[in-house]
Amino acid sequence: MANVNVAFGLKPINTAGSTPATQGTNAYLIASNASAIYQGSAVKAVNGGSIAIGSATGDTVAFVGVFAGCEYVSSSTGKKVFSNFWPGSGADTNFDIIGFVYDNPLQRFIVCTDATFTDQATAEAAIFENTQFNSGAGGSTVTGISNAQMDVATLDSSNASLPLKIVGILDDPDSADFTAAGIPMIVMINNHALLQADSEAAIS
Repeated sequence: MANVNVAFGLKPINTAGSTPATQGTNAYLIASNASAIYQGSAVKAVNGGSIAIGSATGDTVAFVGVFAGCEYVSSSTGKKVFSNFWPGSGADTNFDIIGFVYDNPLQRFIVCTDATFTDQATAEAAIFENTQFNSGAGGSTVTGISNAQMDVATLDSSNASLPLKIVGILDDPDSADFTAAGIPMIVMINNHALLQADSEAAIS
């Protein structure tokens, strides 16, 4: 039976260690000309002190965290908008555009696979491997949710520049078909931007 999980980007679940898992967010600026950012999208630091949607591979720029939503003043109505995605336009530039990000470096996330692992043993062998997304920038303007999934084909234990590290498999009876895509993997952000010394968190 096919797994019920679908593409939703990264969804926070808990934190590593014994710290409380509050799934709290912090506020970051979004430039008015920034491309669309969807809930569940990984975001990176950019010049000018703002965030932008990250790429599938990370592009050697560390992720700040995962986008939860935003607020901005509409240029057409003059009213404040609360949204789970930044549409890429429509904000009154006289006011800040604020994005809310799950930015705890110890945050763990669920992400669904874009392809099958063939069997459970192969999926378990992927734990502690590094990987990336199959696509980083897409999402739905209807639901506001990212359509990114974990790219099974890029598993690599030695490439530390890849943006995600697999740390487990979610125990979900409705998504336990290892012969199908959509296995819910637990990942953490590799080379987290808030732990980097470089400006804009470039990964050397």
